[in-house]
Amino acid sequence: MAVNSENSQILTRLEAEAKALGFHALGVAPVPLELRREYYERWIAEGKHGTMGWMARNNDRRLRPENLIGGGHAKSIIVLALNYYQPDPARGYRIAKYALGDDYHNFMLRRLKRLCRILREDYGGEQRPYVDTGPLLEKPIAAAAGLGWQGKSTILIEPKRGTWSFLANIVTTLELPAGEKPKDRCGSCTRCIDVCPTRAITAPYQLDATRCISYLTIEHDGAIPPEYREAIGDRLYGCDECLDVCPWNKWAVPTAEARFAPRQPPDLRTMLEWDEATFGERMQGSPLRRLKLRRFRRNLCVVLGNVGTAEDLPALRKVAGGGDAMVAEHAEWAVARIGKRAQGGTVTGD
Repeated sequence: MAVNSENSQILTRLEAEAKALGFHALGVAPVPLELRREYYERWIAEGKHGTMGWMARNNDRRLRPENLIGGGHAKSIIVLALNYYQPDPARGYRIAKYALGDDYHNFMLRRLKRLCRILREDYGGEQRPYVDTGPLLEKPIAAAAGLGWQGKSTILIEPKRGTWSFLANIVTTLELPAGEKPKDRCGSCTRCIDVCPTRAITAPYQLDATRCISYLTIEHDGAIPPEYREAIGDRLYGCDECLDVCPWNKWAVPTAEARFAPRQPPDLRTMLEWDEATFGERMQGSPLRRLKLRRFRRNLCVVLGNVGTAEDLPALRKVAGGGDAMVAEHAEWAVARIGKRAQGGTVTGD
């Protein structure tokens, strides 16, 4: 790609502005670009995306990102990364690290819009910002921009930093200097594959989302299949197993973003007793609010079924009689498991 010196200066300016906004990395992917189209279409056809129907739509743009700006005029995708790493708080259940604090979508989008305004007012062109919105395959785009490579878990791995980054994109008609795609440095390591509780990483670089605990506890809207409930363990929202074991995380440093400071929700039984109003108030601004009360209760029941005690039984029985058949089924499952543990019996995933 022939890029003039003025556009190189634009990139230098953007890098400085992005750093001031808290982003630790910025790269540019040229479009059109290769996005493993055949693999993605087969993945969708085999139903590996589960109930995430939006992943099967708008593939004329998802797989051809030049079409994200009308008429196929997009020339570059600016990719930004924001560190969210922090140690897990000590408590009786786990929440994925990215969801420990405030939801990242809105404030990251505001920062992207500031960068878009700089581009528009000072350099022209047309820009569109995306933070987990729109039909973009963020991880392969980030790899094409030179930020890192997709590991065997399909997560983006950044050299000298690891796996703990939010990604955001600005699609632009400006032709900016492209990054160089780094070498895949996973080597013979299979830690992420070996550690997955539900064997969702079916082969290197292949993920069956319908088995993934993050999908089951966040994206999936219905009952969690019984065969996966025991494997969920104490994970209330999401799963970091394949990220935690990645050896590249030895360079991870805690985030400097104050908005990611962990919230302090109460114990599981207390949360199970929340009504709609309390849930909405306590989860205001948290990623967990996207579950809504019904799925939140479902997840609480599964975790209590795995780690709860006899003291949790009254709350579970109350939920079981609350009129929601899906939640009731999970509550009854939890009651049965706690009962078996109390009797010293073997508890299986049935």
